[in-house]
Amino acid sequence: MEILFVILLIVAAIILCVVEVFLLPGTTVAGIMGGLCLLFANYYAFANIGTGAGIATLVVTVGGGTGAIVWFMRSKTLDRMALKENLTGNVSRPPHAIRPGDKGITTTRLALIGYANIGGHVVEVKSTGELLNERTPIVVVRSDNGSLLVERDKTPQAQ
Repeated sequence: MEILFVILLIVAAIILCVVEVFLLPGTTVAGIMGGLCLLFANYYAFANIGTGAGIATLVVTVGGGTGAIVWFMRSKTLDRMALKENLTGNVSRPPHAIRPGDKGITTTRLALIGYANIGGHVVEVKSTGELLNERTPIVVVRSDNGSLLVERDKTPQAQ
């Protein structure tokens, strides 16, 4: 009966570790409980069945665990779980015709980032710090690493 209890603990540990790997990745309750089941199975075998059974349980759990890890790494299971799609998108760059000093108008609210119409091109822009409402006149301050930095146009004709 005691051997059956140890076997059940090892089976429970295996099931919990499988749940941890396939259903709940990360260090969660299932993985911790699986580890505790293995530790308790080994402790129980040494304490209640005897040293011979304890050593056999330890060999089975270490050997079985190592074998399961080697089998898992060599199997096609990881290939089936892995993402295989290549990202083909690219970052939209502002048209080269837009230069610092060009003027435009916001098409959306700029809560630091939004869209503006500059020279007939609707592009994503970043405000230099001020929140700007829709249809606010703006001027391009600089182009920084593919993004346009803008601020409110303070010239009198823009008001």
